[in-house]
Amino acid sequence: MNIHEFQAKQLFRDYGIAVPAGSPATTVTEAVAVARGIDSDGWMVKAQVHAGGRGKAGGVKRVSNVEEVEQISGTLLGTNLVTHQTTAEGQPVNTLLIEATSSIEREMYFGMLVDRATRRVVMMASTEGGMDIEEVAANTPEKILTIAVSPVAGLQGYQVRELGFGLGLSGEQIKALGNIMRALYLLYRDKDCSLVEINPLITTSTGELMALDAKITFDDNALYRHPDITALLDASQDDEKEHHAQQFGLNYISLDGNIGCMVNGAGLAMATMDLIKLHGGAPANFLDVGGGTSAEKVAEAFKLILSDHKVKAILVNIFGGIVRCDLIAEGIIKAVKEVGIDIPVVVRLEGTNVEEGRAILQQSDVAIITGDNLTDAASKVVAAVQGGE
Repeated sequence: MNIHEFQAKQLFRDYGIAVPAGSPATTVTEAVAVARGIDSDGWMVKAQVHAGGRGKAGGVKRVSNVEEVEQISGTLLGTNLVTHQTTAEGQPVNTLLIEATSSIEREMYFGMLVDRATRRVVMMASTEGGMDIEEVAANTPEKILTIAVSPVAGLQGYQVRELGFGLGLSGEQIKALGNIMRALYLLYRDKDCSLVEINPLITTSTGELMALDAKITFDDNALYRHPDITALLDASQDDEKEHHAQQFGLNYISLDGNIGCMVNGAGLAMATMDLIKLHGGAPANFLDVGGGTSAEKVAEAFKLILSDHKVKAILVNIFGGIVRCDLIAEGIIKAVKEVGIDIPVVVRLEGTNVEEGRAILQQSDVAIITGDNLTDAASKVVAAVQGGE
């Protein structure tokens, strides 16, 4: 789960990390009021979207007077911001962050994530902070410094000094960096984060360290422990269908093809999409209905797939382990009747009571094409689409 910059900066404040003075605004009037309440010789107006590259896309503007705050806020609010990390439609700008400008002496990069190979939280830093950190990683990876923090020993002083010296800091600045690193490590652990990023981390003209930007991503699997974090979700930034799927315990990702997929199990879903591609088709989605699926879940899954108007046929691939195939077949028939599907539906069942399940499908009064195995089902659904075209 992602949150906005202004929300991440509030968490930084809670953990004692210095950030510029600022507040969110959802209207032009609020933006002007926030600017007037901040003692600064200028302000930053920053579009709040769940995407990087905002500055290059025109979503971050420096202004010198209240009139410009009003003008830029009116230009950004209610629009969609398109960056290199968004779709062509972009992300809706419903909130702005208005904050004080900062006197920047140097820009650096700092980030944290889990390295699954070492099973450690890794801290990364670079002297090449700013908007082009991706290019630094791609072209000059030696400029990115890393340390791995032991979950037993925790962050050590020598690791702070290693990054501090690598960044060209000294004295009180290394001490300040240590305070930031320890605070971020606590935040990362306490809130079950999967990514924390400051880009840029700056030194000011007076030598202080400050987080000029903030990005935090949380582990979805741990959100049940953090209702305060879940409350920060901005559903407008998520794909509408993907957000709807989450409400019913479905794992859904939109794709560009025209064959809808309904599968139980992530690995089986990946294999299903591979077989569709192998036979010349293109999947319209990844959809995992889970191991203990039900007729209600199947119905919601059909509705979700059909909400994508590109879909010309549906492939249902279910392995009946936890739930028997005969019950799954009855649920599919009930769902097809309830939803009113008028495109080809190919069903492949395997597992417990598979023969009973296939018989139920074949004897039903709904137009369902059965597949003897996954290869057969994939070839039939691709043929159904190509025949329709």
